Amino acid sequence: MWIVRLALRRPYTFVVASLLLLLLTPFVLLRTPTDIFPSINIPVVSVIWQYTGLSAKEIEQRMVYRAFRRMPVWPKSPRNRKPF
Repeated sequence: MWIVRLALRRPYTFVVASLLLLLLTPFVLLRTPTDIFPSINIPVVSVIWQYTGLSAKEIEQRMVYRAFRRMPVWPKSPRNRKPF
């Protein structure tokens, strides 16, 4: 409540402060570092599977289907999605 009283007693102070913030915002935004791809150390599993007679798409579909069936706690599995 004290800030409201101060703003009512000194309106020019708050106008100048808001203009100062408005003018400094572009400089702060330009100096703020942004990282689109942060370095996150997550576990990765690589699988190499050779199978003659099927296309790459068919092998991929079979592998994903079997992985979904064997991992019931897969986070993005259609079986684990809750309806809205």
